Amino acid sequence: MDIAIRELKSNLSRVLAAARDGETIEVTSHRKPVARIVGIPPQADEGLRRLMATGALTWRGGRPKLGAPVALSAGGASVSQTVLEDRG
Repeated sequence: MDIAIRELKSNLSRVLAAARDGETIEVTSHRKPVARIVGIPPQADEGLRRLMATGALTWRGGRPKLGAPVALSAGGASVSQTVLEDRG
């Protein structure tokens, strides 16, 4: 289903219900696609619940706290050099 931005604003609930039911919606601006809306499969929620039950995943409603950046070693080739070598 294609839908213009203006129509999306007017019918958001209907469009989201269609996405939830498995339809892929392409949002258009001046007849050109600018975004795609897809529903989240119900089984995706099961995986998150399983991770939370095992303690592998927790969330207290705040923003995620990122770990410290990975330290890079001083020796060895850079990624760009490795890519260039790999291309031959």
